[in-house]
Amino acid sequence: MKVNVYFLIVGILSILFSISHALNGHTAVFPITEAANFGVSTKTTIFYVWHIITIENLIFGIAFLIMAFHKDSANVKFAAWIIAIIILARWVIILGSTLLKDINGINNVLTDSAAIIIFVGLIILGIRRNDKILHFS
Repeated sequence: MKVNVYFLIVGILSILFSISHALNGHTAVFPITEAANFGVSTKTTIFYVWHIITIENLIFGIAFLIMAFHKDSANVKFAAWIIAIIILARWVIILGSTLLKDINGINNVLTDSAAIIIFVGLIILGIRRNDKILHFS
């Protein structure tokens, strides 16, 4: 069976990112919003925006796991590029918002930035190395 190991790794990482993102929201972010004097509308918006990212990561993970074993490389490459572009667009928003709203908070996004760059790098390696796939018996 042919397996794109890069996509397999990205799929597993994406699912793990989804789980850690959800847990981080429930343990760190949502308690702060509950303790703050935010209105219900603001709390609801923070809650659903947080979970949009969580579910996107889960869907991306499942997609990459499927793509890791898929035989039609043209469709897989296109889907992988679209997901990489979405992830990079998220990163640009995170970085741009931090620079715009809190330049001193740039250190807070360095770890996320490194993770995103490595993650997208693995996706690109998976796209480029699709012809050099490991074979498992």
